[in-house]
Amino acid sequence: MKVLLAIDDSKFSEAATQAVIHQMRPDRSDVLVLHVVEPLLLIPYEYIGDVSTLQAAQKEALKRGKELVARAKEQLERAGFKAQSSVEEGDPRSTILDHAAHTSVDVVVVGSHGRKGLDRFLIGSVAESVARHAVCSVWVVRIPSAR
Repeated sequence: MKVLLAIDDSKFSEAATQAVIHQMRPDRSDVLVLHVVEPLLLIPYEYIGDVSTLQAAQKEALKRGKELVARAKEQLERAGFKAQSSVEEGDPRSTILDHAAHTSVDVVVVGSHGRKGLDRFLIGSVAESVARHAVCSVWVVRIPSAR
């Protein structure tokens, strides 16, 4: 089974990682750990002052993302899984969906932040968007404190 484990730096993604480790079979599952770094800027560079500061911040976000997926990959490998990792830049929703479609995964695993009301409306839900639009099954992992 090909699994796409989409993570961010949250307890919800840690719960998703642990769910894969404890509920999937390592001998039958290959896992791609994906972290998506959103662009820090939504306005054109010419309208802001110091571009180098934003570029340094984006570079740091990519570095943290690589460290994050490396830790998750290591956890999975210690549990006996074959694992790969990837860090991409872009919109998390579309990047996860693109990976799912183009790598022919069987299931996408994501953690749910459990946002409700105005937060969900303003921030949106990556898990919900992936669940609605993925070409494969989606496993949304929740933790009790998120409800």
